[in-house]
This record gives sequence, C-alpha cells and structure tokens, in this order.
Amino acid sequence: MSLVAGTMAELRVNREKSPFGYFLGEWDAEEGPEVLLPYGETEGARYEVGVDVEVFLFHDDKGRLTATRKRPLLTLGELGRLQMADFHPRFGCFLEIGISRQLLLPVKELGLRHDIWPKPGDELHVIMKHDKEGRMLARLARIEDLQPLVFRAPSSWHHEEKDAWVTDAFRDGYFVLVEGGVLGFGALGYIPNAGASRPLRIGEKVRGRVTQVRKDGRVTLSMRPAKEKGRLEDADRLLAFLRERPGGAMPYSDESPADVIQRRFEMSKSAFKRAVGKLMKEGLVTQEGSWTKLTETGTAAGGEAASGEGDSRRD
Repeated sequence: MSLVAGTMAELRVNREKSPFGYFLGEWDAEEGPEVLLPYGETEGARYEVGVDVEVFLFHDDKGRLTATRKRPLLTLGELGRLQMADFHPRFGCFLEIGISRQLLLPVKELGLRHDIWPKPGDELHVIMKHDKEGRMLARLARIEDLQPLVFRAPSSWHHEEKDAWVTDAFRDGYFVLVEGGVLGFGALGYIPNAGASRPLRIGEKVRGRVTQVRKDGRVTLSMRPAKEKGRLEDADRLLAFLRERPGGAMPYSDESPADVIQRRFEMSKSAFKRAVGKLMKEGLVTQEGSWTKLTETGTAAGGEAASGEGDSRRD
C-alpha cells in the first residue's frame, strides 16, 4: 500500500509529537513514509500509539502530504457535483470538497469563452484526478463520464418543469444534467439556444420545461414559457416597448434578422413573430417594411388589450 493523495487509507499511529499531532504509517510495513495527522484534523479524537485510524490524504498549502479524519465529498477517480467557492483568473476555480483544503479546477479546463465561465456559488460536475506531482486536481465531467451514471428519463416528464445544472456549452446550445431526485445523478438533457432565456454559465442551476423526451432517454428543455403563455407575455413586452418609443415605432419587424431580435428582446424570431401577429390581429400595431408601429388603437388602449383581459377578442 502506498500513500496517495485523494484516497482514504487505514494507517497506524506510530508516534505523537506535540504541538503538531500524530505521525501515521502503513500498518503492514516496519519502515516507510509517514504522514502527519494534525491535531486540528482529528475531529476532536485522541489516539494511542499502535491503533489504526482511517484517514483521507491530501497535500497541505506547503505541498506536504497530510491526513484528516474528515470525510471528503469526492475521492480520487470519483465524479461529483461540487460548489465553487472562489475564482482566480490565473489558476482557476476553487471547489469545496468538505475538508480544510479546496480542490482546484484549472483555468484551462474552462475553455476560451469567458462568457460561460462559472461564478462562486455555481455547482460543477467534476472528476478528481492527479497532476504530474501527484496532487489533487479536478477536471470537468464530460458526457461520456456522465452517461454510465444517469438514467433514462420517463415519458411522464414531458411538459414537467425540472431543475438542471449546465455541464457544457456549445454554439447551438447547452448540455445539462437534469435533477433526478432520489434516483441519483439524474438524466442527460439539452437546452437549445432558442430555449435559453439568456446566456448560461457552466455550473449554473436553471429551471426548464421538458419539451421532448427522446427515445434514448435524454430530454430537451426550454426555459421559456409555453407558447400561448409566452405569446401573451411577449406581446405585452413589445407593446410596452413601443409605447416608450418616439412616435410609437420601432425599426424591428418580421424582416429583422433572428440574431438582432434575440439580442434586442431576448426572444427567438418565431416568438417575436407570434407576439407581433397577436398585436396586429388585435389592431394594436401595423408593419411597414422593416418598421412596426402603434395604431391609434394601440396608442390609446391600456395594457389590458395585449393580455386579453376585459377583451372578448381572444384567440
């Protein structure tokens, strides 16, 4: 048996040295390396020379292999979800693992897109590994790491709202791990850009509506409300926006590019068209080329007209 950082080990108390603590060694070796169990890491226990103690091994802030009686949230080779405590732009994310030492997720693991980097309080799915010197490090869990641990989402999830954690980001959307409750790690999911109400971060916890349960057990989610509810809310937003514009007009219409609509209103082009279509049907706006304008009715009417309250003209 060898002393390896990131692992649990059963070691024998060889000697006690005040004011430091207990020096432990391998119980089946007459001679060999020793590791210090500081008094502050004993959880208040006292030990006699010759007894065996189960400890977790890690490197302290001076690079020395050290023992603790505290049980970590993660051990070497395991995958888990850890909360980010702090961030250093040069080193990376420092993650809480339940002991006095934090686990480093190197900045190179985060990629070049700073907009998706996590913030303190986010929870990241990582695997504990070693660096070249045998010290504990974390790496982000990938889909192939999660796949053996997740379950197939049941068809009953369709239309339900679920919590999920962002595990990776791509040009067209985000991979997430969907909360599984008592079923452990949960199910794999995906939020396309059109279903994200805003840009997301790796490790961020979000809530979304299951729009599809695929045959392979993965799910597609949307953070946006169902179309009918969303259409009402979007119509209200656009109407309020127009009423604040000079002349009640805006240089956006069905002809506007999707990326422009997304950037300006944080809604998809299809959602924009549904909302404008509702307002046009109710006689509140008109479109002329690339412009959308309030009608006299839209200028005079209150907010109830867009939401349909007190108006018999419902779809």
